[in-house]
Amino acid sequence: MMNAENLLKNLRGMLPENQINTNPDDLYDAAADRYKKYAKARKVLDVPSPIAIVYPNSAEEVSRLLVFCNKNQVNVIPRGGKTATEGGLENWKKLTIVIDSENLNQIIKIDEYNMQATVQAGVPLQELEDELRKRGYTTGHSPQSKPVAKLGGLVATRSIGQFSTLYGGIEDMVVGLECVFPDGHISRIKNVSRRAGGPDIRHIAIGNEGTLCYITEVTVKLFRYFPENNKFYGYLLKDIETGISILREVMVNGYRPSVARVYSEEDARQHFYHFYKDKCVLLFMAEGNTSMVNATCNGIEEAVGRFSDGISEQVDSKLIEEWFNHLNWSQKDIDDEVEGMIENDSHAGFTTEISADWETIPKIYHNVINRIRNEYPRAHDLTMLGGHSSHSYINGTNMYFVYNYDIKCNPEDEMRIYHHPLQTIIVEETLILGGSMCHHHGIGKYRNEWTTEEHGSAYYMLEKLKTAFDPNGIMNFGTIFPQEEGTKYQK
Repeated sequence: MMNAENLLKNLRGMLPENQINTNPDDLYDAAADRYKKYAKARKVLDVPSPIAIVYPNSAEEVSRLLVFCNKNQVNVIPRGGKTATEGGLENWKKLTIVIDSENLNQIIKIDEYNMQATVQAGVPLQELEDELRKRGYTTGHSPQSKPVAKLGGLVATRSIGQFSTLYGGIEDMVVGLECVFPDGHISRIKNVSRRAGGPDIRHIAIGNEGTLCYITEVTVKLFRYFPENNKFYGYLLKDIETGISILREVMVNGYRPSVARVYSEEDARQHFYHFYKDKCVLLFMAEGNTSMVNATCNGIEEAVGRFSDGISEQVDSKLIEEWFNHLNWSQKDIDDEVEGMIENDSHAGFTTEISADWETIPKIYHNVINRIRNEYPRAHDLTMLGGHSSHSYINGTNMYFVYNYDIKCNPEDEMRIYHHPLQTIIVEETLILGGSMCHHHGIGKYRNEWTTEEHGSAYYMLEKLKTAFDPNGIMNFGTIFPQEEGTKYQK
């Protein structure tokens, strides 16, 4: 039987000491992600710390680690920039190691002619973006976590960025990749513009959340960067339905602003408090070459004109630009947020994001808000309840439900008393109306109870992937795939 002592002994036989971290504070930090940030900060996490964090230097070292763990039933949690929000990095097994991509940090090639860049999984997105922008290019990917997120984690969690309406999600940007499976096999998916060689096997790795394989290298598309052409629009609206209708009008007419969002009155208050006037806020950003921007701006103005009865006034574009330029958060912002939670015993900005078609999104929004206000027993502790749509497609859009609350319970009970009941209402109402319970934050460990309902009869396909690629169940136990009651936190 493998135990912690033997596990560490074997790890030291595979890696040098400087690639193995057993510092207790670091292990405690690695026991959970931002999902339980308040409990973590209060030092009351109710899950075990991993035995070690290891930092491989190559795909071959990842392969050796996975072969060993697979043979000895050691749970593996792949980790990148630590910005996960749904419990995907939380540890539910005592015998666990975290494989961190920190040393896989090389930008391998920037291929300007073929418009693609190849990097190791541990390269921070901001580092790649900074290098590309010096050359007049961009990945087009800009999640709020861009300053700290890493490419491997972004691909593994099927990330999306703030410019997705123009550039798409990470799945639209990935050209090829390299990944390692629990049996040690290293797969390389070649970089081509498109092929019809059977199912698109990139998607076995993209979005797998560390449950099927470990991503070691990624190739993404490049786009030309035209910051001098950015145009911003902002409007105050009488209701969120008007904003959703305008978003739809822009999208179905073929225009692709890089940013297209509508905020409810409550959500607008915390972002646009200096100008929102108790109204919903609609905003757009257009970017690209001059001809593209001009056409997009014309399309936005035409769409707004069609729904002028629902618009109170236009907002100075400089206010929208200023807000957007300060939207991303750094590691310091993350740390300051946690300190604020502790100081004030409050949670600001918890989200659950879903998606559906145009017709269904307003129904889900109102059903959720009404049910929380009327049924949730702790509604009096909520200091904000609202939402916004921020990623749109020709056939639908997403909805971020955002809720803030005062924490009036023991720190270890916060998620059980507040977040989980709220998320349950959101997920239930979404699934009842045929939407998706997770637009881009992933399933993690805290939406896995709804995975089978999310996929329905197609769950058969997802389950077979797990059986085929991780038959011993050593990859990120508890994430995506539902676990029977009583299986958590076992050896």
